[in-house]
Amino acid sequence: MSKCLVLGANGFIGSHLVDSLVARGHVVRAFDRFSDGKTIFEITDAVEIMSGDFLNRSDLARALEDVDTVFHFISTTTPATAENDPLIDVETNIRMSIELFQECVDKGVKKVIFASTGGAVYGDLPDRNILSEDDATLPVSPYAIGKLTIEHYLRYFEKKFGLTSVTYRISNPYGERQSMVAKQGVIPIFLHHIYKHEPITVLGDGSMVRDYLYVKDVAELISRSFESASRPVYNLGSGTGVSVNGLIESIKEVTGQQIRIEHQPKPATFVQKVVLNTDRFKSEFNLEPEVSLDVGLRKTWDYIKNYEDSID
Repeated sequence: MSKCLVLGANGFIGSHLVDSLVARGHVVRAFDRFSDGKTIFEITDAVEIMSGDFLNRSDLARALEDVDTVFHFISTTTPATAENDPLIDVETNIRMSIELFQECVDKGVKKVIFASTGGAVYGDLPDRNILSEDDATLPVSPYAIGKLTIEHYLRYFEKKFGLTSVTYRISNPYGERQSMVAKQGVIPIFLHHIYKHEPITVLGDGSMVRDYLYVKDVAELISRSFESASRPVYNLGSGTGVSVNGLIESIKEVTGQQIRIEHQPKPATFVQKVVLNTDRFKSEFNLEPEVSLDVGLRKTWDYIKNYEDSID
């Protein structure tokens, strides 16, 4: 079993990844700011908590001591913040990822696992109903451009220094522990507003199609595949596209609530359709997501209700 460092361990996907890695017998060093002193993953004897700043190279160097595998699941921006100021993404995510990879080389790390963005790195490919790892990558948003740039640097570090890496291009993850008030993650944002009896905001006419993947499936698929992965890039998704309008109908059935909708213009850099072909991953590992969208929505709705009730 590996000694794993999870960067962004107290984040949405990172926290579930910590739980999944520990459940599979790995020892985990959980790195994050922990600014409020709380952890959202389960604390066990197999988890070492390390507080630090991703933007501080000495903190990264300290975190990398005696580590086999690094999970780079930390990001200083979201699609919205990168859109508003692309330079922040360049100066923080891209720059510090390069510094991280150099430190990995210096510390003798065996493998880096990177969480990229599924779909957005491909851009708009109107002639493709479902996107595979062999399709062209033509991102049009700063966030996706940054993710793809980091992927390219991983290839450079493998070619030049022998640093092995695996990139998972993850579709739209959702579920427990995802922020309800940030500008990323339409499902918890919608459910939060519905719980508060507030209108939800739809960008465009609601015809945009996305591929939604339950977060515990994300963590489980990664933790069960990273050690034996033989390819540099894998798509992780459900393989099924759902429009925003279709998602809202499913949410109505799960919550039993009436939903008020307000429309705003769709940003020019938003991709119209994202559905991932996951045949490469399925054929190599014989693994598939277990949680359907309806079940995942219900789990997320119950989580939000319990959370909101606890703070009322």
